[in-house]
Amino acid sequence: MPKIQELVKNKGLFASGHRACSGCGPAIVMNQVLMAAGPDTIGVICTGCIEVVSTIFPYTAWNIPFIHVAFENAAAVASGIEAAYRALSRKGKLKKKMNIIAFGGDGGTYDIGLQALSGALERGHKFLYVCYDNEAYMNTGIQRSSATPTCAHTTTSPAGKVIPGKTQPRKDLTEIVVAHDIPYAAQAAPHNWMDLTRKVEKALAADGPSFINVLSPCPVGWRYPPHLTIQISKLATDTCFWPLYEVDNGHYRISYKPREKLPITEWLKLQGRFNHLFRGDNKEMLERIQEEVDRKWESLLRKAECFK
Repeated sequence: MPKIQELVKNKGLFASGHRACSGCGPAIVMNQVLMAAGPDTIGVICTGCIEVVSTIFPYTAWNIPFIHVAFENAAAVASGIEAAYRALSRKGKLKKKMNIIAFGGDGGTYDIGLQALSGALERGHKFLYVCYDNEAYMNTGIQRSSATPTCAHTTTSPAGKVIPGKTQPRKDLTEIVVAHDIPYAAQAAPHNWMDLTRKVEKALAADGPSFINVLSPCPVGWRYPPHLTIQISKLATDTCFWPLYEVDNGHYRISYKPREKLPITEWLKLQGRFNHLFRGDNKEMLERIQEEVDRKWESLLRKAECFK
């Protein structure tokens, strides 16, 4: 279990003074991940919110060796770094242990970068991929992605008379990654820093590729006041919309079970992107969303029960 006294020694690897929005969930995630990983880390990030706000020339918020690459190839570049690191280590030219972490938003991970990620996992490159999932293409105008939840209002799935927001269900990327049979995969959220940092340590210690999908609330795209970021993160787990779990060498373990599972409306009603669901007669739509959350939670409980 990570100790806060040790973690704060690595504070500042993602420096303050960047241009992230007030209450930015992904910026909190970067801080927590790097505090757990430590200074002997090489970072790779694809284009997206965090890259844009943290690397405005001639400044950078990254106090580690760091590479910004194209939208689609963070996992491919991390694979190349890992292959070079192994080759240099075999020749005795590199003796220090280094962590390699690739970062991408849901646009660069669920969608544009999925092919490179899948290839890297299948080849078995030893690095950690962290997806900061803010559930839309926030950097380019809040367009829907395959991570966007059903009925969420975005600029390309506008809620109105024609459609009630996004009509399709969100992609379950974590389970897609698990299907690659890699040593370690997990879901985390920034309000539970102890759970997230522990999962980063386990992921970096895994013998092969690892993946952590981190829910990363966005005040601008989700349309809520910036001071609610941590509360909204917690409600996502207390409603079981975003379960905290890990799959360690094929074994499922739920790392947080709410004492009282809250209705999904408690999470939805704080976000302006779902305001339309609480106007008029949308009871049936809210019931369908609740049923889907319940179905996936029960499925996860069954998977975890198999490994007790």
